[in-house]
Amino acid sequence: MAATCSSDFGDLVQIKKQLITIISQCRDRGLVHSVKWASELAFALDPLPLNELPPPQELTEEDAQDLDALCLAKSYFDLKEYDRAAYFLRGCRSQKAYFLYMYSRYLSGEKKKDDETVDSLGPLEKGQVRNEALRELRVELSKKHSAGELDGFSLYLYGVVLRKLDLLKEAVDVFVAATHALPLHWGAWLELCNLVTNTEMLKSLSLPDCWVRDFFMAHMYTELQMIKEALQKYQSLMEAGFSKSTYIISQIAVAYHNIRDIDQALALFNELREQDPFRIENMDTFSNLLYVRSMKPELSYLAHNLVEIDKYRVETCCVIGNYYSLRSQHEKAALYFQRALKLNPRCLGAWTLMGHEYMEMKNTSAAIQAYRHAIEVNKRDYRAWYGLGQTYEILKMPFYSLYYYRKAHQLRPNDSRMLVALGECYEKLSQQVEAKKCYWRAYSVGDVERMALLKLAKLHEQLNESDDAAQCYIIYIQDIFSCGELLEHAEVSTALRYLGQYYFKSKLYDEASLCAQRCCDYNDAREEGKALLRQISAVREQGEASSTDLSLPCVFNPLSNNTTPVRRVSPLDLSSVTP
Repeated sequence: MAATCSSDFGDLVQIKKQLITIISQCRDRGLVHSVKWASELAFALDPLPLNELPPPQELTEEDAQDLDALCLAKSYFDLKEYDRAAYFLRGCRSQKAYFLYMYSRYLSGEKKKDDETVDSLGPLEKGQVRNEALRELRVELSKKHSAGELDGFSLYLYGVVLRKLDLLKEAVDVFVAATHALPLHWGAWLELCNLVTNTEMLKSLSLPDCWVRDFFMAHMYTELQMIKEALQKYQSLMEAGFSKSTYIISQIAVAYHNIRDIDQALALFNELREQDPFRIENMDTFSNLLYVRSMKPELSYLAHNLVEIDKYRVETCCVIGNYYSLRSQHEKAALYFQRALKLNPRCLGAWTLMGHEYMEMKNTSAAIQAYRHAIEVNKRDYRAWYGLGQTYEILKMPFYSLYYYRKAHQLRPNDSRMLVALGECYEKLSQQVEAKKCYWRAYSVGDVERMALLKLAKLHEQLNESDDAAQCYIIYIQDIFSCGELLEHAEVSTALRYLGQYYFKSKLYDEASLCAQRCCDYNDAREEGKALLRQISAVREQGEASSTDLSLPCVFNPLSNNTTPVRRVSPLDLSSVTP
């Protein structure tokens, strides 16, 4: 297949031909995940008539000479007898045979490493078990690379070897070269995706102008939490002709999961399950959503279903782990996450979820270890950074938790939970100005848990900034009532209690009276409300007039049947706490 690949989606027939060719090339080389990706995309496009199907690849003289050895070695390779496959490919000269020879040696080393790791996963730290073949492979591939003798597939393998040896900068350059040499091999794009750490690095990459690049960019945007851009990209890919692609539907569902749009994500996962009922990948993400919504019957059904399909898959173990976690059986949940990690030690979700379970079991040292493993697998996992922050907070080490919360905030700048956590840390470290900025910013970006204003109000209260505290309580109550939801009764009553006293001190007796009456609706504030009403009547009996020179917004309309508060005056200037 030619390395050229148009970036235009206009000719879907051409794209289908390219996909059919790359499927055959990857299959010959045992690159099963790339075969699956290309096959799923090809399946989403209309079938080609016989006369449009691409012809089989022409063989070179070297290919013909190596054909028998290649067929024999490939049969051993498919049975996972990698050393045996490599033995029969020694001395072969064709590009295909050379790749399979090197790839067999690499996979043999990986298999031995995994066999050693499986029995001792846990206390074993990273770096104690290595793939012994890596250094030899690097030396051999490096010579060929310098001589310019590596094709797109061998460049990809060279990049993988460099990444495994932690030579990340060189690996990025080699993967970029691999995408130029063979733009349709998804494996190289995916490896590159795991090495890109931020948008600046992404912009600096010189990538081939090919339609696959759009899939890479969409995937990259999701990874970098640029969900709006990712959704736009996937939408345009669906409009370009891939509307039936289960791969794209699953990616969009994951993107919605990342921005906590749970309804959209659940709808898409249910659609995916209808189209592809035996699908296992991404089902762990689906189970996270069911867990968040506490949908026990659905999660139980999903777990049973996946066990019937394949109980020894990482995703199945994670789903069962989530199921036990939802039932508060944390030891059992941790056991299943450990099982998932024995199947794949690089499973990011399992490390993070296991950290959460250890937190529930109050085993902080094990939780820290699990979160650290998650970060080793993927430095972009904000949940692991956030989890570390929470763990150190429990250990009463605010300087440490501040560092980890900052990392989580950098990855999710508009997530109010990170900002509230940062604010709490700053408060503990007596950095009140920073804490105020964090709480106000959390409110500004859309406070998911509706805690930011309360915390800001309480902080103002502690600092005796009564005007600012009152202002925050007013906005808090107005937001709660305008949403039509009474969240924490205790918190609404806290705000009303404070405002009642505040208005009373400011001699705004009508407003104070309203707040006191409202306090009587809540058990924990009823007595104080009644006491305040008595104080107000006593003052009024003495004939003291209400003060009117304070330009403060009232929380409520003058008493009427409709007691929903409205904002009558713009809030006090909070510029002092706006970051």
